[in-house]
Amino acid sequence: MEYDIIFVTGEIFFDHPFCGIAILKRLLEKRGYKVGVIESPKNENEIKKLGKPKLFFGISSGSIDSMARNYTPLKKRREDDPNLDYNEKVPDRAVTVYCNWIRKNFKDSVMVLGGTESSLRRFVHYDYWDNKLRKPILLDTRADIIAYGNAEKQIAEIADRIKNKKNLENIRGTCIAGKEVPKGFTEIPSYDEVSGSKEKFCDMQNLISNNANLAQKIDSRYILQYKSPEYTTKDLDEYYSLPFARKIPSKHLRGFEFSVVTHRGCIGECSFCAVSLMQGNRIISRSEESILKELEHMTRLPYFKGNIDDFGGPSANMYGMDCNKCKGKCIDCAELDRSNKKLISLLRKARKIKGIKNIFIRSGIRYDLASPELLKELVEHHIYDTLRIAPEHTNKNILRLMNKDKGSLRKFMDEFSKISSCSKSKKELCFYFMAAHPGSGMKEAGELAAEVRKLKNAEAVQVFTPTPMTVSTCMYYTGMDPKTKKKVYVPYTYSEKKEQKRVLYR
Repeated sequence: MEYDIIFVTGEIFFDHPFCGIAILKRLLEKRGYKVGVIESPKNENEIKKLGKPKLFFGISSGSIDSMARNYTPLKKRREDDPNLDYNEKVPDRAVTVYCNWIRKNFKDSVMVLGGTESSLRRFVHYDYWDNKLRKPILLDTRADIIAYGNAEKQIAEIADRIKNKKNLENIRGTCIAGKEVPKGFTEIPSYDEVSGSKEKFCDMQNLISNNANLAQKIDSRYILQYKSPEYTTKDLDEYYSLPFARKIPSKHLRGFEFSVVTHRGCIGECSFCAVSLMQGNRIISRSEESILKELEHMTRLPYFKGNIDDFGGPSANMYGMDCNKCKGKCIDCAELDRSNKKLISLLRKARKIKGIKNIFIRSGIRYDLASPELLKELVEHHIYDTLRIAPEHTNKNILRLMNKDKGSLRKFMDEFSKISSCSKSKKELCFYFMAAHPGSGMKEAGELAAEVRKLKNAEAVQVFTPTPMTVSTCMYYTGMDPKTKKKVYVPYTYSEKKEQKRVLYR
């Protein structure tokens, strides 16, 4: 078979709405294109097995940057750690490696980049693993275009443009290389400027957004970012109603098999997190009808046992918090509906579907956006054993730097305890914390340790990993809070990072 489009991905491909490539494949097939997938290629010969596509190769390392996938926060290879059940086969800098293989064997093929690795390396970025600034990945790979973030609209337009022999300019949600700055673009500090000044790097960080047309000069060329297209409830309903098989071949991913995505985006905008740069900083919820239809469809599958493994989005209780009235920060808005009534209504209707035994919310909630009514609903019906929340820290200054200084953890814990004690099924909280984030010295780590000892189930502690384009990574590289330009303490040595984590387990 001759394919119109061939996707190359560093991950296992599975025909399921939790697999980004699967959504793109099904969507393009719905529009009449023939689509092939090469999963986890180990060498350039595997790149050749489906031949040359008529239109383009779509290249991604998958849902995780290959360097973050392959290395621990202390830069040790995960495959060398006997305590980790690690079986990934992704080369370092996978997107660049795949592009080199394609360029060698199919010289004139169009290459379209996507996924996390490409999206978060679309401008000049600090690379933790090289400990230096790297130029945009579009230039490293010599690819034609990046479709950043969730790329359904972008990939469909790119396919149509190439099919009709049109250029790839002015496609929202993409990045290309150009020779000049178009009218209406904001020029962010250049490669030369950010290389020579950490303050300029902070200025660049403050300007990065999916919601703007941006240009960055690299030598004699510019990287041009066209602002993201607007996705709607109708769009998501279409994508998640595509005819996925839902079978997951890998035992490591079985927990996703009967999980449901209810919405995209995150209004939290945590400094260390890249979700807002991938999915946007506004919530886009699927309709109740669409989600309930998906649940009904699952009950008819022969291998479904009645349990929904997970139900939500980046934070489950942000479902229904859609708003596009202004460009301000939703989480700080007095008009934000924090009642969770739309999620509560959805959960009650979902539980009534014949064949559904349990609907679990395993991936956690945003505790500062959880109403008492939602907590009661979750405790009584939707928690398997523990409810996951991520306070990340307890120090006020570090929480401010993390942009996690909203709400009261103590008040939430008291409310949860009161509701759980009155329930027939007693549930507990599970806490996630972060060590060695910018702002944290040994004193702050000791304070956190003292608080952690008072808690049950405070077992999950991760060491901060600087990943491209996040605000926290900017702090790590510059030693400054980019918003204020004030100095921030950064634990750089491996010994201190390990010690900060170690004190939390004493």
